Amino acid sequence: MTTQEVANRLVALCSEGKFAEATDELYSPDIVSMEAGAPPGQSRESKGIEAIKAKGEWWAANHEVHSVKVEGPLVAGSHFSVTFKMDVTFKPQTKKFMMEEVAIYKVVDGKVVYEEFFYHM
Repeated sequence: MTTQEVANRLVALCSEGKFAEATDELYSPDIVSMEAGAPPGQSRESKGIEAIKAKGEWWAANHEVHSVKVEGPLVAGSHFSVTFKMDVTFKPQTKKFMMEEVAIYKVVDGKVVYEEFFYHM
């Protein structure tokens, strides 16, 4: 897949709330992910597909996503960016908030090898 094809597919899956499917289908086994801030008890950086899946499972267990809007992609060579806007409730405190983030991805050989998220902490 080209970078444009990977980007379009990621946007399509994430727009439907299929984040785990996007990981399974589009990510390299050697993916590196950087968060703007470290989730509780975790590092900002996650390496490898199993670590990324674990991070996704933590997110799903601790957040209820009411809606998600994905804007983009904007593609430049081997990189693309996407903006996520999510209406989320943090569990168990039931604190509802709007989350907005920019995600940057790098594609090599048709797979996402790097992602980084930028959002207000």
